[in-house]
Amino acid sequence: MIAHIVASALVCVLPVLAFLGVLLYLDSYKLVRLRDVMGVLFAGAIAASVGYAIDGALQRLLVPDFDTLTRYVAPVTEELLKALVVLALLQFRSIGFLVDAAIFGFATGAGFATVENLYYLDHARDAGLGTWIVRGFGTSLMHGGSTAMFAVLGLAMLEEKRTRSRLLAFAPGWLLAIAVHSGYNHLYLSPRASTVAVLVVLPPLFYAVFQRSERSLADWLGRGFDADAEMLALLDSGRFSDSPTGRYLQTLKRKFSGPVVADALCYLRLHTELALRAKGILMMRENGFEVPLDDETRAKFDEMRYLERSIGRTGLRALRPVLHTSHKEEWQLRMLGR
Repeated sequence: MIAHIVASALVCVLPVLAFLGVLLYLDSYKLVRLRDVMGVLFAGAIAASVGYAIDGALQRLLVPDFDTLTRYVAPVTEELLKALVVLALLQFRSIGFLVDAAIFGFATGAGFATVENLYYLDHARDAGLGTWIVRGFGTSLMHGGSTAMFAVLGLAMLEEKRTRSRLLAFAPGWLLAIAVHSGYNHLYLSPRASTVAVLVVLPPLFYAVFQRSERSLADWLGRGFDADAEMLALLDSGRFSDSPTGRYLQTLKRKFSGPVVADALCYLRLHTELALRAKGILMMRENGFEVPLDDETRAKFDEMRYLERSIGRTGLRALRPVLHTSHKEEWQLRMLGR
């Protein structure tokens, strides 16, 4: 009996974790750290526990029919809880590219599925091994895949600037995740056929995402590196005041004191130098080299934090047009600071 339970637990948990390991291996730029993935797995597990409590309360109070709950209610609540984890990661600048969106999204679903499968295992210990194969290779990968699709589609919408609102950008992906989840729970196909469908569709989908993301990342690195280098050259040339950025900073003198404008110019230089350094580290990682953070870079971060306090929130908002503070630029500085 114990051997059966252990084998069942391994079958329903290991496949989704193994798939996550493959995604981490395929990340050639090493955008995601294992420690962060473990944290996201834990967050997904917490989401599963909260989802179990919510679904249980809804079943007792509003939706006593189990089929209705699993097909129409649970997909909404569970995909919302998993989506909140992804949105929190984006808010804390942990996601910059489609690759890390896919990995973190899948990790959230993997943590969720692991807790859900162990819960079912505890309540259905006599189920045959085929049941746990279906849950391990089908349901678990569905949870990870649906959340990964939510993260990737939302980030793609932000990158293409379809909307300035993050919530609106991620709404289509959330609705798609609900549709996939609900469709899987309907099981119009047999459970085994549904599992095979997940295994056939998911790997090529992730492969396409990784290919597109790596092309996008390489293009961004090339353009961003050139732009940052050009900005530093302009700052050192003595002609900065005649440039569009220099003229923009001149207009700030009408709204801010001279020392604040001077600090803003120093901040622009530091921000550009650190952005250039971050892009260089990504290029080194892509070629298999891990570059540690040196004392000079740490000192620049300390100085930048001091300047942020000196300039103030209003001054930083005024600088945003010349800092190129998209989610990618914000992510690269957080990556470098770690």
